[in-house]
Amino acid sequence: MSLAQVLNGIALGALLMILSSGLAMIFGLRGVTNFSHGSLYMAGAYVAYSAAQHVNFWAALILAPVVLAVLGVVLELAFFRRLQNRSHIETGLVTFGLAMVLERVIVLIWGERTLSVQAPALLSGTTSIAGFEYPSYRLFIIVVALVLAVGLVLWIRSSRTGLHIRAASQDVQTAGILGINVDRVSLIVVCLGCALAGLSGALAAPYFSVYPEMGVNILITVLIVVVVGGAGSIGGAMVAGMGLGIVQTLGSVWNPSLSVLVPDIALAVVLLWRPAGLAGKRVRA
Repeated sequence: MSLAQVLNGIALGALLMILSSGLAMIFGLRGVTNFSHGSLYMAGAYVAYSAAQHVNFWAALILAPVVLAVLGVVLELAFFRRLQNRSHIETGLVTFGLAMVLERVIVLIWGERTLSVQAPALLSGTTSIAGFEYPSYRLFIIVVALVLAVGLVLWIRSSRTGLHIRAASQDVQTAGILGINVDRVSLIVVCLGCALAGLSGALAAPYFSVYPEMGVNILITVLIVVVVGGAGSIGGAMVAGMGLGIVQTLGSVWNPSLSVLVPDIALAVVLLWRPAGLAGKRVRA
């Protein structure tokens, strides 16, 4: 095992951290298993591709989260808010249908071919670490994820809005009685969760390329991360995402045929040992 392999695992874990934390936020407050989250990630990658082609990659990192946050407004007002009193299976089926619609719309706009996004010139080279050269862009992904994780945790723990999010995630009705605008809090959470999906897609575009199945391919892994971390726990999702990224990457080096089973094995072990997940069911940092 080399340091480069460990860093590759951390880079993958960093993307899973960003993507999973958004899904965990939405589930923790809305109680919605958003099966369209993978498609939102894919949409972020395609928006980043277009922005990088017409402006530059730095603009793509800003535009993709903004566009996906706007899409989050539509999801919250048109779907999640109307489905809040419906069963989980009905809500899940609706989000699954939304994922299929969004994927087809993206194919109609961009086509089915695989697209590539070039990392910016500043990050296109390598950085010397402990005597070997490692791609600078992957280090950039790690740094962005860590900064974002710290910022998100501090915001939830220290800000007034974060306090309202934690209160509403515990008991929506009681939070409303205490004067918290639950609808406003929910809108913020859904928009932020979608924006994180867009950001992770934009970051993944130069790393994995952009193709229509990328959302489906990562969705199951992200759902497993959220369940293992503790459904609704942002901190749990971050820890589980990073851990799963490292283990799966190192496993692909040691035994590629077995590495594809790592997420499923992790899910089975955690659910048998701790059914609520590593950090329970609450939205917390």
